[in-house]
This record gives sequence, C-alpha cells and structure tokens, in this order.
Amino acid sequence: MKSFRTLFAASLLLGTAAIAQSEAGAPAASTQADPNLWLEQRNAPRALKWVEAENAKTLPRLEGDPRYKTFYDQALAIASAEDRIPYPDQTGGRILNFWRDQAHPHGLWRWTTPADYATADPHWTTLLDIDALGKAEGKNWVFEGAQCLHPEERYCLVSLSDGGEDAVTVREFDLQTGQFVVDGFDLPKSKQDVTWIDQDTILVSRDWGPDTLTKSGYPFIVKMLKRGAPLTSATEVLRGAATDQASSGAMTLTDGEGNRVTLLTRAETFFGSDKYILTPNGAVKLPIPKKVNPAGMIAGRVLFQTSEDWTAGGKTIPAGALVSVDLADMRDDGDLHPRVVFQPGPRQSIDGVTATKDKLILVYSDNVRGRAAVYTPDADGGWSSQPLALPDNATIGIVSSTDRNNIAYLYVTGFLDPDTLWSVDAATGAVAKVKSTPARFDASNDVVEQHEAVSTDGTRIPYFIVHKKGMPLDGSTPTIMTAYGGFEVSMTPYYSGTTGKLWLEHGGSFVLANIRGGGEFGPKWHEAGLKTHRQIIYDDFASVAKDLIAHKYTSPQKLGIYGGSNGGLLMGVEFEQHPELWKAVVIQVPLLDMMRYEQIEAGASWVDEYGSVKNPAERAFLAKISPYQNLKRDVHYPEPFIWTTTKDDRVGPEHARKFAARMKEYGLPYLFYEDTAGGHTGNADIAQGARLQALQMVYFSQKLMGKGGGTQ
Repeated sequence: MKSFRTLFAASLLLGTAAIAQSEAGAPAASTQADPNLWLEQRNAPRALKWVEAENAKTLPRLEGDPRYKTFYDQALAIASAEDRIPYPDQTGGRILNFWRDQAHPHGLWRWTTPADYATADPHWTTLLDIDALGKAEGKNWVFEGAQCLHPEERYCLVSLSDGGEDAVTVREFDLQTGQFVVDGFDLPKSKQDVTWIDQDTILVSRDWGPDTLTKSGYPFIVKMLKRGAPLTSATEVLRGAATDQASSGAMTLTDGEGNRVTLLTRAETFFGSDKYILTPNGAVKLPIPKKVNPAGMIAGRVLFQTSEDWTAGGKTIPAGALVSVDLADMRDDGDLHPRVVFQPGPRQSIDGVTATKDKLILVYSDNVRGRAAVYTPDADGGWSSQPLALPDNATIGIVSSTDRNNIAYLYVTGFLDPDTLWSVDAATGAVAKVKSTPARFDASNDVVEQHEAVSTDGTRIPYFIVHKKGMPLDGSTPTIMTAYGGFEVSMTPYYSGTTGKLWLEHGGSFVLANIRGGGEFGPKWHEAGLKTHRQIIYDDFASVAKDLIAHKYTSPQKLGIYGGSNGGLLMGVEFEQHPELWKAVVIQVPLLDMMRYEQIEAGASWVDEYGSVKNPAERAFLAKISPYQNLKRDVHYPEPFIWTTTKDDRVGPEHARKFAARMKEYGLPYLFYEDTAGGHTGNADIAQGARLQALQMVYFSQKLMGKGGGTQ
C-alpha cells in the first residue's frame, strides 16, 4: 500500500532541561550573511572539491583503524548472507522477491511459485538484474519498487533511481515475458507518483514543466496519460498549488469482490490532504478530514486511519482509529458513515493494516510490543475480531497479502531474536512459521529490559536497553543510544545482526528510546512535539540518557548517540544542548540549519512538523534550537562524526557540510564523511551500507571502547 504522505524517515535508522535562550538572545548568525552558502550547491565543483578534502582527512582515521576491515567484512557478510529470508511479495499468483548479495549488490528482482517458496531452497527465476541493467545503460540504478495492474498483475510500473535519489524513472515491465514493454509507458526522471487506471491508462503526478512543482520540489498536478501518447498530451485531473507543502497524487484500491476505486489527494500540508474520488465526470472532493488517510479496501468498504478526530452523523471517532466507509456512499456523493474497526487504547497505536480476499489483518503496538488480529466484516456493517497467536514481546510487521486469497505473510523480530517469517490463514486464524534468519551474533549472554524515564513535564518515556547479563552497575559499559522523534514514525524493537556482531559481542550495550514526536502511542504522542513544542522531544531524549546514567547503566564518558534525517537534527540539538552527557555523537544525513531548511531540497514540505521562519513565533523557536546557528566557539563539545550523501535529494548534504564547515571555522574537532551515492538512505548497494556501518562502529569503538575495542 503506497502512502499518501511523502516518506521522510531514513530507512537506515535502526536505525533535560534545555539550555535557555531568550528570543532577544537568539544567535546573530541567524540574521547575518551565511559564509557557507556556497556549500548548498550540491553538485558544484567547488563544493565537491571541499567534500573530497574532508573525506581525505576522515577516512584514514577510521579506515586506518585495525578494526575497520573486520567490521566491514562482517557487516558485508551479514547484509549479503545467502541464508537471509527472501521476503515474499504475492503478485499475479507468484511469489516475487527483491534480493541483493555480493554477486548482485544492486539486486535481482525475481520470482518463484508459492509451492516452491515453501521449500527450504526455492528455485528463483530472474525478472530484472539491476546490476546488469545499470552496466548496460551506464547508470547506477537503484530499484525503488513496482506497481502492478490488478487484477491480472502482469504489467508493472517499475521505478528506478539513479544512485538512490528520490527522483525516479518509471518503465512498464511485463512479468510474463520478463522484459520491459516495447513502446510501453516510459516516464523520464522526476519526483513522481503513478497509479494504474486500466491497462491503457495511468494517472501521473510529476514535473510537467515550468511552474508545476511546489517550493519543496514535489508535483501538484495529476494528469491522465494514455498508452502510446506523449506526456504533452496528458489531460489534467487534479491541480493543487505551488504553495502546497507536499505532492498531489493518486491510488487505485481493489478488493476480493472485484470492487475498484481510484482516490486522489492534494496535500496542502505534510500531514493534511484533501481526498477526491475519480468519477466519469472527473475528481469529486470527499467530506473526509484532512488527517484521515486511506489504508485499503475490503468487501466494498474503504478503510481509513485517523490522525485527527472525525465527526460524522453526530458521532465523533477519536484520532488514532481505523474506520471503514461504504464505497457506495463515496460514489453516490452521499453522507459518509464511518464505522470503527479498531480504537486503540492510550498506550496503543496502529502499526499496519492489510486486506486479504475477505479478511482484514491489523497489526498494532501495545506499550511498544507487537500484536496482531484478523477482522471480519459483518453483514450489519460492523466487524468481529480474532487475535493471532504470534510471539510476544516482539515487533510484528506486515510483509505481503493479496485479494486473491486469504494467505498473508507477517514478520516477527526482536532485539535478540532473528527475524522470522510467518504465514497467516486469515480464514481460520491459523499461523505457521515459514522461514527464519539464522543468528548473526552470540546473544546467549544478553538480555533486553524495558524501562521508563521521567521527562521534564512528568511524562514517562519508555526505552529499551540491550546488555550483557550481570552487567556491572558502575557506569563502565560502553553504550550507544538512538531515537527518531518525529513525523509520527514509531521506533520498535528489531534484530540488527550488524549492531549485535560489531557492538554487543564486544561488550557494548544498545538503547532505543521511544520519545515523543513518534507514533508509538498514536497521534497525540506525535503532536506533543510539533513546531514550537519541539523542545519536549529533546528533553525526552536527554531524560532517558540521564536515567541511564543515574542507574549507572553507563556514564557520560561511555555514552554515544546516533540518528539520521530528523534523527540527525535530534543529534545536532542534543550535541549542543547537552554536550556533558555524551562522549560520541553520530549525525547522519541530517537537518541542521533550521533557519534555511525550507529553502534546501524538499525542506519546505516539512513546515507542518517544524514550523516556518515566516511565522515570528516559530522563527524565534527555530533560532533557539537550530544546531547550525547555536554552535559556540568556547564550549567543550564531544568530537562528532557527521556523514551524509551527495545523492540525497530529500534533506540534502547541505546541512551536514555547512555544520562541519562552521565547526572548522570555530576550531572545534569533528569528523565529516560524504558518500557520493546512496540517496537519503545511504544504501544504494550492500557495499555502501556495510562501509557506513563499519565507519560508524569504528568511531564508536574509538570513542567509547578505546584502542583495544572491547570490554569483555
């Protein structure tokens, strides 16, 4: 299911009181000319030469460490292991899978039969070799997924990115012949969204030429394109405005009864959008709240997740719920009567929704622990539910389902439990373990605990800590800690073979903090830290660190932190507000100049989250917390490791570059590295991902474990 919201969180993310400043005392740098503006020219020769010089200083320090080669080899072996689970995608009666290994670092798109997939060693047939395609075409192609036409699911729109950028080219592919369709749909590079209407018609939002993109670089015009016709002949279906924060787009929903509907959205803000239904007479706006978004369809009922209250028919459904609406009411332009499918409790939130032929599978979190259930539509419009017997104290996620049958696949994972794949017969509620990932590290002497820290406003903030059994409570344990804290993105337990092998096995501990700004406890947990309320997110993170130190799980000299994207902003703020709490800070693909973020790459799309410098109150707050503006010459900061990628066209490398340049200007110690590929995720191929993991773990080992690299 494709999201209507522009994805922001980096996929690489695993993974107390603020220093007060009056508005009058906001840093002068926020209003003075910026001497580092030239570094915002992402691909300019002068900027790239600066990057090259910085890399030449950093890489010898990290790659020259005797631990680097071992860490790299181990990370690469884990990422490319042949005994990984080949996660299934049920399409066209087949099992599709995208697979990367050392021989195919960019990956193979391939298929097998459901019967063969159930065996221990399936036989796979290659559909598309991304490495071979890139070599033939002289491109660094990264596979970004495919959307296949229902119900036959033979023809697919394949998205390919050059080096991992958000901008993609889209080409039509025939699953039956295993070839791109001659004279098929072929859309040149753009940040774009596509959906099928029928075999000869698609809806497209993309760069249509001058004045067709928002300030953040996203398309706001949706057009209908016919097979064989040039882009110039596409006809407009929906138009937003250049002032919109995110993109306009479309999605086609189908169900097991043959119902089909195309919905469109115009995202005036990042979290809020107008919804439309496509009719023979054009797009018709629906009376649906802006923060209520479609999540699927079953038995002629369209499913929606609510991130705000929905009042209809004299009744109010609270935010955070899953509801259903009759498709017939939507088509008839009548009143909508949403029915509650699931209403989470105060410490619960919805993690995923998927439909089978005639059932609904819901995955939700209960105090950051996964649960799953099957829901059945009743004849009277209601729903009945049946819990699924899956492992407890773990994260549960949806892998694949289809409206052709009632079989779905879920994954189960935990900090010390390798990923397992489970099949679910939604018709009976029966579950069965299908495949497991072998252990990548020795966890026999490790334990997971969940604790709570008290933040500055008295709110209890949960966090997980993974450590050795019998860990001495004397503050001597090297510890790395991460969080995200934004965009309603939940951070839940997960198995990381790399973290286990490169860190836990060497005696370190790992902490995941469930701070506000995320979605762990629903929309209110997210909204508590929006815009000028954002300081509470930073207080939550610092409060967890202080709790760790108070209980002597670790100490400031043994504590390191890391985060990327919005989590990179979190790291930048914590680096400056509490330099006394950490010895090591890794700042990944970050936002750091919050006074100019709206003018950099896709930054203008996130005003809903951060606020805008055009608003006086929001500008004053951003001036207080913006890491680039608040860096000081005379503070003893820990030496950070800042890394980014040249190909990142979402946040951009500009923030990281400028922050490092200012640290250099102020005579402060730092490490900076910029990879030339990888996009915002830093994972264009498995070798790049392994390199970044190894560099980061060498840095943490140098800072927290010393030259020996272990405390066992």
